[in-house]
Amino acid sequence: MLENTKKWMDKAIRHLELEFSKIQAWRATPSMVEDIKVDAYWNLQVIKNLASITNIDNQTLSIKPWDKSIIHNIAKAITDAWIGLNPKTMADSVIIKVPETTLERRKELVKIAKKEAEEAKISIRNVRQDWLKEIKKAEENKEITKDDLIKLEKDLQKIVDEANKKVDELTKKKEADLMKI
Repeated sequence: MLENTKKWMDKAIRHLELEFSKIQAWRATPSMVEDIKVDAYWNLQVIKNLASITNIDNQTLSIKPWDKSIIHNIAKAITDAWIGLNPKTMADSVIIKVPETTLERRKELVKIAKKEAEEAKISIRNVRQDWLKEIKKAEENKEITKDDLIKLEKDLQKIVDEANKKVDELTKKKEADLMKI
């Protein structure tokens, strides 16, 4: 009955890993901005669907939209995303110089990472709640016994504990990575 539970927990962890990959303290990466939503063509679209994003060097990103008319929209979306980047518009691109990270900025990035970790734990708790409802419904419908209910609840809690442990490990690793100079 719990075979899909682990898949859902793993999905939450993979999402956390993806979000962590976007939080970089020491170098510019396209993942920092590629999923920012831009108001373009009467719709919200992510930057990666509107432009090519490349590294000029370790500290600089270049965003070249395929349609030059949306350059200012892209720059505004990056500024409005509150990720600490200051885009500069050029004739045919948006240039982002990722600043050297100060201790204060590193601490701010750690807070962002911890917020993402907490959202992952909330997802895990939501999955647990959904499965608990399913287990209790099965017991009410006499599909499983009371002993099965107790065993399934313990197994579910074990899966949840493992997922939370993984989230904590990833968070500690990301925090150490962000704080190293």
